[in-house]
Amino acid sequence: MPTYEYSCKQCGYTFEAMQNMHEPPVAVCPQCGATPHRIVSGGIGIIYKGSGFYATDTKSAPASVPDAAPVKTESASSG
Repeated sequence: MPTYEYSCKQCGYTFEAMQNMHEPPVAVCPQCGATPHRIVSGGIGIIYKGSGFYATDTKSAPASVPDAAPVKTESASSG
């Protein structure tokens, strides 16, 4: 469940609330009873470094290829 941050303009109190995305915003400041507003955050930036998530975790193993017999080649001899 997402955590939303609220701030009250009346008393300056800042608080967090865990809410479902479909719930309405908090309507009452727990400190003074006024109507708070939701603070919009920038979220979290994720940077993947290293050999890669795909290469190590989700990529399927290559299909095994049976060893083929070596192909014989004949060299033409001049004479």
